[in-house]
Parts: sequence; C-alpha cells; structure tokens
Amino acid sequence: MSLVCAISNEVPEHPCVSPVSNQVFERRLIEKYIAENGADPITGQPLSEEQLIDIKVSHPIRPKAPSATSIPAILKALQDEWDAVMLHSFTLRQQLQTTRQELSHALYQHDAACRVIARLTKEVTAAREALATLKPQAGLVVPQAVPASQLAAVGAGGEPMEVTEQVGMTPEIVQKLQDKATVLTTERKKRGKTVPEELVRVEDLSKYRQVASHAGLHSASVPGILALDLCSTDTNKVLTGGADKNVVVFDKREEQIVATLKGHTKKVTSVIYHPSQSVVFSASPDSTIRVWSVSSGNCVQVIKAHEAGVTGLSLHATGDYLLSSSEDQYWAFSDIQTGRVLTKVTDETAGCALTCAQFHPDGLIFGTGTADSQIKIWDLKERTNVANFPGHSGPVTAVAFSENGYYLATGAQDSSLKLWDLRKLKNFKTITLDSNYEVKSLVFDQSGTYLAVGGSDIRVYVCKQWSEVLNFTEHSGLVTGVAFGEYAQFLSSAGMDRSLKFYSL
Repeated sequence: MSLVCAISNEVPEHPCVSPVSNQVFERRLIEKYIAENGADPITGQPLSEEQLIDIKVSHPIRPKAPSATSIPAILKALQDEWDAVMLHSFTLRQQLQTTRQELSHALYQHDAACRVIARLTKEVTAAREALATLKPQAGLVVPQAVPASQLAAVGAGGEPMEVTEQVGMTPEIVQKLQDKATVLTTERKKRGKTVPEELVRVEDLSKYRQVASHAGLHSASVPGILALDLCSTDTNKVLTGGADKNVVVFDKREEQIVATLKGHTKKVTSVIYHPSQSVVFSASPDSTIRVWSVSSGNCVQVIKAHEAGVTGLSLHATGDYLLSSSEDQYWAFSDIQTGRVLTKVTDETAGCALTCAQFHPDGLIFGTGTADSQIKIWDLKERTNVANFPGHSGPVTAVAFSENGYYLATGAQDSSLKLWDLRKLKNFKTITLDSNYEVKSLVFDQSGTYLAVGGSDIRVYVCKQWSEVLNFTEHSGLVTGVAFGEYAQFLSSAGMDRSLKFYSL
C-alpha cells in the first residue's frame, strides 16, 4: 500500500500524519498550509506544526508519468539520460586536466623555492662563519689603563715587553703558597666524601647528547682548535686557542664571540681562563706566554720564560702564579701581575723535553709529562723532583689531578690511560683504549666524580668504578680539548674540525 498526500494526491517524499484528521500529508505542503491558516485542511480544526507526526518509510519511488510508459518515450528518456551523463563526464575530464596543469605549476614553483632557500641558507651560513671569524670586535679596541704593577712590563710604544729576569722564590711567596694550601686542605676535609647535591647523577649523565655546535670561532684557512678551557666560576665563559694563532673568548649563553685576541706568531696550544679576573692566558710554540685583558682585547703581558715552544700551562690556586712547561726541558713559575719568572728548573739527568704540566689542587706539588714517557712530580717550594711514574710508552700527552688530590690521571701515545695513587705512589688502574687511540686531553669535573678523555673520540668515566658512561663521536677530527660545566651540567669539547661542541640533556 502506498501513501498518498491528501493535498497533492501524490506519493509524499516526507510523509506525516495529522492527529486531528488522521490524514497523510506531504510535510512541506501541510507546513505551508498551517503557516497560512493554522488549521487542518480537512476538518478545519486548529493544528500546529509540533502536532504533526512523521511517518518512517523507505525512500519512495515515484511512479512514472503515463507519458513515459510507451517504448518511444522510454527510449527518449534513456537517450536524454545518456546525453546528460556524457556531458557530465566531459565536464569532469576538463576539470581534471585543469587541476593537473595547476598541480604541475605548483610543484615547479615549490621546487624552485626549495632551490632558492637552500642557496640562501648556504650563503647565510658562510656569511655567519666569515663574520664570526673576521669581524672586528666592537668596543674591544679601546685602550685600557694598565695597572701600576704592570707598567714595568709595558714599553714606551704601548707594546708589552718580554720579561725574562728571574726574581726567585722569596719567603713571602713561599708563605703565601703554604697558607693557600692549608686553606684548601681544610676546605676539602670539611667537604669530606660528600658529593654536591647539584651534581648531575650518572644515570642522567649517560643520557647526554650534543645540543650545540659552533664552527665559526677560528679561521677556516688554517682549521683546528688546539686548546679549550672554561672559567671555573662561570662555565658559560669559554676560551679556545686555534691553529690560526688566535685566542677566542666565547659566551655559551649568548652563543657569540666576546673577543678575538691576536698576537701569537704561531699556533696557540694552551689556554687558561682566570677564575676571578677578566684575564686569560695563552701559550704557543713561538716560546711565549701571553696575558690578555678580555675587556680591552689587548695583550697586557708577554712572559718569555722559555727558549723553545711552550707545551703546557697551569694556574696556581692563588690565581697569582703561572706554571709552564717547554720543549727546552724546563718548567717555569711566573708572577702574572709583574710578568716576571720567579724560578725555572730542569731535570738535568733526564735531558728530555716536557710535554705538559698541571698543578695539584693544593698548589704545593705539580706534575709534568715528558717526551720519553715519564711523569714527574715536583715539590714547588723546594723546586725538586720528588717522584717519578714510569709505565707509559711514547710521549706523555696529558695529565690531570682529581679534586680530592689523591689521584693522577695520565695519557700518552700508547693508547692507554693510567691512574696513579699519590699516597702510595703507584699505578692502580690502567684503561686500555682502542688501538691507535690518541689521548689529547684529560679533565676531572670540579667534584672529582667524573673523568673525561678527549682524543680520537670523547669518553667519560665514573671515578672509583672507572666504568665508561659516555662516548661521543660527533667530531670529524681529533678532539684536542674537553671540559665540564658547573656540576657537570654540560660537557664541552673542541677539535681539529674547527668546531666547539656542547653536550647535555
């Protein structure tokens, strides 16, 4: 049975029932009638749209008109439908062709834009490197007043004079060294074996990844960073020495160069950042040690303590004296305020070049490495060799004392790392590295908990267990310097690939 609208007498598309007359209506027709009359069209009684009841039926199929029941009429209807389908298909094909052309044009534009962006990015990178390397440091060429204590070392032309006179270790200096050692020893005993709460834990350190890399600090024409140091009181201040003869002061937080210090005539192989003054030190195979003012960008002292290339530098805990080692077989102890060499000593029985030098944390003894694989421990006050540590083969390349003063780490060209107990004067651990591994840098963190090794790659060991927790191979060249940030919250490295890298969580 089919439903028929009481108004149009046709099958409704949306049928509904009037509860007043019980008749079926097409909803749109009855809604119009109610809107005009407000009553049921059959009974005339009041009726509203809300009273209408929808009838749920399947989609109705309208019967064909009587004119479409003959064969010619059906054929004509089919022909009309076919023509409509063909016209619609033709329209779709046209639209498809137009869309293809638009897509092809858009892809061509995208490809051209990508090429332009790549070229511009390359140009910007090159420009940044050139700017970082060559730009004059604004505000860093203003002459600064030289302290009275340094006037003796500055010539009439304003150039620093080379000071070679040896003054000697006066009783006042020896007492100053002893007092400082006593204070440091007392502080260390107070700390005991407690580790700073802020120190990064081993499980967090093992998750460190490279977070920054800067390749524009030194010249690209003579690539290579040969030395690295951080200011111990503000490890955001970074100091590097390069094969381009320049010393660069870099701000890690701002990610920009603070000063480029020029004056050495050969590559810079050792650098130190003073912990409490705006002063840095550098040494070179040109046989000079230079003292620089970071704020003025000028060299304020040239210490000529050696007759051959300077191979190592170390700052005394007082911050007033500098230890240096050289290929001339001597180590020297100099006053940084006056630039004068206080004492200069060699081991005449050895007759071998010194390759590195490092103060013990207390400052009364220090260690030197030699080209014939010996590690020598010296008493500064007595200026005598008090212990020797044989065992390496090949020149010693790096030495480092732990913060507690008990351990000495050494590396040489024998692909091994040796750890010495200074209380028992013996080697208690040897870490054998990969074949042909070159050790270039050793450093303990400020708490003495971790030891970092730089060379063919970067490795970090946990002290006491001496187990490896980190290994970085991001540098494409030899790693020449590694350093820990405050509380080991980051690790920095520099290498022959001319890049300065930072690692943290």
